[in-house]
Amino acid sequence: MRALAALLILALVWAAGLWAFGERVAASTPAPEPPQSDGIVALTGASTIRLEAAVQLVETGKAKRLLISGVNRQATRGEVKQASHGIGRVWDCCVDLGFEAENTVGNAAETAAWAREHGYRSLIVVTSDYHMPRAILELRAALGDVTLTPYPVVTDTVDARRWWTRPADARRLTVEYCKYLIVLARSMAARLLHGGKSAAPAPAGAPA
Repeated sequence: MRALAALLILALVWAAGLWAFGERVAASTPAPEPPQSDGIVALTGASTIRLEAAVQLVETGKAKRLLISGVNRQATRGEVKQASHGIGRVWDCCVDLGFEAENTVGNAAETAAWAREHGYRSLIVVTSDYHMPRAILELRAALGDVTLTPYPVVTDTVDARRWWTRPADARRLTVEYCKYLIVLARSMAARLLHGGKSAAPAPAGAPA
């Protein structure tokens, strides 16, 4: 009976956390105008809205350069430009494409290398609203003390305000919540092991 009661309590806590996660995602948009930053990173996904929002931020002068991380290796620069509705002036001078990342962990590593290369200390992060909590955790772990400003956007992938009304949305948000919990637990464990400091990988060539 005690084991059953414990499982029931855990299930209730998990369900309450899922609901709170959904509320947090829904409340994150529309995002406030971000501060001036060194760079912008857009994490690719099923929707091109992320790319459009990131390019618009560059066009309005919110940062020096934009990294689009996780681009399909079969895509050309012209195809990505067309999908993001970027104008030539900004696109030609200030947009970098990253083709190596295949998931959020890869996005974080790709972004960290790009930020180190340019010496950036502040980044605006553009991704879907439901993906932002996990993306920020992964990016913080990889980037250390670089200042990150979330800029979540609403996409047609998940309706965060009514996710429980559609099975596909409920399933996607639930899966994202579980992934977030795993990354959160890993991040907390890393902080404990490193005396409360986030464990960011050392730059290439740095001593271990």
